[in-house]
Amino acid sequence: MLNKLFLFFIVILFFTGCGYKPSSYAIATVFDDAIFVEVEVSGAEPENAPFVKDELNRMIYLRFKGRVASKEEAKNYIKVRYEGSDFTPLAYKDGYITHYRINVRVYFDMLTKEGKSTKTITAFVDRDIQSSSLTFSTLRTQAIKIGLEKALDEFFAYVSVISMSNKS
Repeated sequence: MLNKLFLFFIVILFFTGCGYKPSSYAIATVFDDAIFVEVEVSGAEPENAPFVKDELNRMIYLRFKGRVASKEEAKNYIKVRYEGSDFTPLAYKDGYITHYRINVRVYFDMLTKEGKSTKTITAFVDRDIQSSSLTFSTLRTQAIKIGLEKALDEFFAYVSVISMSNKS
């Protein structure tokens, strides 16, 4: 028990002593408190726009304690454009696709304290396919949502890196 307590204090001392700050702190220095979020609807798959908007709002609230504001109130904005997805077969069995990769393309435009920036992210998800077309449709939708989540995560990592590189 004493060893675990000692190890815990060493770890805490290490993280506080080396100047560690979470990425949420770095992201918060890039944006003002209020952020306007706009999601352009894809003509090919309009059903994904509400998911992207909700997920981005959730990340703003949870990742760096920001708040989503109206266009008039916000000094910063994030504009997201989902440009669709491509499916690439990866494995076949008896002439049927059994495993595929989905590439999800998302474009980000943002206005921050440092100015305007654009980032294109392509996230990929690998999935197995069941024989039923109904199951494939559900798996396809789930794979797109997972790809969009990955793209948003990568975007926030990108913003965090921008923040750290501007400080040095």
